[in-house]
Amino acid sequence: MSEQMNKELGTGDVLWNLTDLYQGPADELIKDDIDLCRQEAALLKELSGGLAQLEPAQFARVVRRLERIATNLGRVATYAYLNFATQVTDAKAGAFLQEVKEAASRISRDTVFFDLEWAKMDEEAARPFLESAETLPYHHYLASIRRYADHLLSQVEETLLIELSPVGGSSWTSLFTKVMGNLKFGDTQRGQEEVLADLHSPDRQVRIQAAQDLTAGLKSQLYLFTHIFNTLLADKMIDDRLRGYATWDSSRHLANELDEETVAALVSATTGRYDIVQRYYGLKKRLLGLAELHDYDRYAPLPSLPAKRLSWQESQEMVLAGFSDFSPQLAEIAGLFFERQWIHAPVQDGKQGGAFAHPCVPDVHPYVLVNYTGNLRDVSTVAHELGHGVHQYLARDQGYFNGNTPLVLAETASVFAELLIFHKQLELLTDAAQRRAFICQKLESIFATVFRQISMNRFEDMMHNSRRQEGELSSAKLSELWLTSQRAMFGDAVTLSAEYGIWWSYIPHFLRTPGYVYAYAFGELLVLALYKLYQEQGAAFVPKYLELLSQGGSQSPYELLKPFAIDLRDPAFWQGGLTVIDEMLCQVEEA
Repeated sequence: MSEQMNKELGTGDVLWNLTDLYQGPADELIKDDIDLCRQEAALLKELSGGLAQLEPAQFARVVRRLERIATNLGRVATYAYLNFATQVTDAKAGAFLQEVKEAASRISRDTVFFDLEWAKMDEEAARPFLESAETLPYHHYLASIRRYADHLLSQVEETLLIELSPVGGSSWTSLFTKVMGNLKFGDTQRGQEEVLADLHSPDRQVRIQAAQDLTAGLKSQLYLFTHIFNTLLADKMIDDRLRGYATWDSSRHLANELDEETVAALVSATTGRYDIVQRYYGLKKRLLGLAELHDYDRYAPLPSLPAKRLSWQESQEMVLAGFSDFSPQLAEIAGLFFERQWIHAPVQDGKQGGAFAHPCVPDVHPYVLVNYTGNLRDVSTVAHELGHGVHQYLARDQGYFNGNTPLVLAETASVFAELLIFHKQLELLTDAAQRRAFICQKLESIFATVFRQISMNRFEDMMHNSRRQEGELSSAKLSELWLTSQRAMFGDAVTLSAEYGIWWSYIPHFLRTPGYVYAYAFGELLVLALYKLYQEQGAAFVPKYLELLSQGGSQSPYELLKPFAIDLRDPAFWQGGLTVIDEMLCQVEEA
C-alpha cells in the first residue's frame, strides 16, 4: 500500500544521499576516522591532571583538538544513525550502529578527564583560561561545562559509566525503535505512520478501526514496552541520585540553560489555560454534529476542510514560497535540501516513524527525515523539519561545540516555519467555511505543540516520581497516570476510553530525551511572540531573526533573546502567547 501511495505522491525517489558522509558502512574512511580519534584521544589523555598548569594558548589548543575528535566521531555516529533510521529491521544496520557506539565510548573514556578537571578547577585558576583571547570562541561552551561541577563524579566512576553506556539506556531505546519498526497493525499489517494517519480520516468508522488497530498492536508488546520504560526510569533515577540532582528534571533544565522558575512559569501558565482546549473540543463536537467526542475523534477534519492530497512537488513549492516571502535567504537554504538529496520522504517498511532533522557536523550539512502522506499536516511537518534544518545550517559557523542549540530554542525556527506556511496556505482559501476549518486545524496543531506537550510533561513528572516513590510501575499504573494527565487537559470535552490509556507506550521522547517535551510548548509560545513582533516590525525583524538562528548555542536562551526584549522569567510573557491562542479560538467561536 505504501509503495502505491509513494508513487502517487512522487516521493519514491526522494531519498537522502548519505555519501556526503561516507560511501557505505564498509567505507575505509570510517575506520580511519575512528582510528584518528582514538590516537588523538590517547595523546590528550597524557595531559590528565595537568590542565591547570597549561598556558592559555595551550589550553585553547586542547579545546580545538577535542572539538576535532568530537566532530569526527559525530560524523561517524550521524552516518550510522541515519543508515539505521530507514532500515531499523535490518540486523546489519543495527549491528553497525552498535559498533560505532562502542567505539565512541572507548574514545570518550580517554577524554573524560577534561570535563572533570575543567568543571572542578577553582575560579582563580580557571579565570585566565576563560578570559583569554585564544579561548574566546569557546567561552560559552567552557562556561557551560563548569555549571555541571556539582554533578560530576570521580574520573574512575565517569570512565566506568562511559564504558557501560553502549549497553545502557541507549541500547534500550534502540530496542524500542526496533520493536516499533517491526510492529504491524491490523488485518492489513500496516505500519504505525499509516495507522496514525487514519485518525485524521473524515470517516468515523475508519478512525475507530485505526484506534482499535493501534491499541491491539501496542497491547501485543505492552509487557516489553512496560519493561523498557521501567528500566529507563530506574536508570535515570540511579544516575540522578549519583549525580546529586534534586528532581528528575533538574538535569534537563541545566542542559536547557533555564532556571526552574522559568519552566515553572511556563507549565503553570499553560495548565492554567486548559479551558481553551476544553472550549475548542466542545465547539468541535457541535461542528461535527456528534453527541459525544471520543479520543479517536480528536483529529477528525471539519467538513469544510480541503481534503486534497498534495504531491511532494506541490509541498516543496508551497514551503519554499512561504519561506521566500519571509526571507529569500531562508528559501535558498531550504531549497538545498530538495536539490541535493538531503531529505528522506517516502513511507517505507522498516523506516523509523515520525520526523526529524539531524544537524550532522558543520563541514557537511543537516539531513531531514519525514514520512510524507500528502495531507496538509504533512506539509506543515516538512516546513517544521526544514525550519530545523535551516537553523542548523545557519548555526554551523559556530563550530561543533557551539552550534548545537539548547532544546528550548531548537524549536524556534521549526515552529516559526510552520506559522509561515499556515499563513501561506490560508491565503489560498476564500470560502469562509474552509478558512474556519483550516484555522481550526491550525489550532489543533498549536494545541498539540503547547497543551498536549505540557500534559505529557505532567505525565512524565508523575511517572518519574511514582517510580522513585513506589518502585517498578505496572502497565496499569502507567496507563492510570497517562489518563490522569490527559483528562486534566480535555476535561469533559473529550471522552477518553480505557484503551486510550496505553497510548503512552509508543511515544519515543519519554525514552530518548526525558524532560524534552516542554521545549515544544516553550518554542510555540515564544514563536507566537516573535511572529507578533514580525507583524509589527516587518522587514526590520528579519535580520534580527536570522542572527538569532545563526548564533546556535553560543549563548544562553536568556542572552540570545535580549535583542527582542523578551523576559522568559515573566509569567506575563507566557500568558501573552496563550492570549494569542485564545484570540484565534474566539474568532472561530464568533464565526
